[in-house]
Amino acid sequence: MLNNNIFIRKFNNCDREDIRRISCDTAFLEEPRKVFFDDDEILADALTLYFTDYEPDSCFVAVKNDKIIGYIIGTTDVKLMQKIFFIRIIPLLIIKALNKRIIFKRNTLNFLIHILLSLLKGEFIRPDFSKKYPATLHINIDKAFRRQNIGKQLIEYYLKFLKEKNVSGVHFGVISESAKEFFIKLGFNILFRSKLSYLRYYLGKFIPYYILGNLLK
Repeated sequence: MLNNNIFIRKFNNCDREDIRRISCDTAFLEEPRKVFFDDDEILADALTLYFTDYEPDSCFVAVKNDKIIGYIIGTTDVKLMQKIFFIRIIPLLIIKALNKRIIFKRNTLNFLIHILLSLLKGEFIRPDFSKKYPATLHINIDKAFRRQNIGKQLIEYYLKFLKEKNVSGVHFGVISESAKEFFIKLGFNILFRSKLSYLRYYLGKFIPYYILGNLLK
């Protein structure tokens, strides 16, 4: 049990839409997402589908008054996640995008072009940390419930879950200085750092990219 009648519990399927909603609300550094992407269904699929549909046992939610106010989702095996994502999820996203014709909409096309430019520049090349840190996580809190210690509690809950699974370590990426500082305070270390340009056309600046990790044994 947490403060203010907030609970953390295992994910179940009825939580899926709330997780998808929060994931969209908090994407793109909380800038208006429609500036970058025109379809919430596809965006939510890209952010959450693997976790909720292929590894639900590694997903947990924070609840207050029967309302989902935050989540932590992840995997104990990044290599398996990447395999399923490329073989099953990416083709699904492409088919949906073509059927909905969103890749021809101005904002989405502009965003995808800048993602491609970053890719061609090698900005998404990073070391493979999966041997020592085989797990990953993704955490988000509803804006109305920030600064209530919920994120810290979700992280601690998830790390305990990983330790019980005998997972040796966890790593993940963040694209903000505040997120980096939050995880450092919780004992995570910076494993890799770089800068990304794919949002520069809108934000007017590069965004930082950090990979953080925590060895659990």
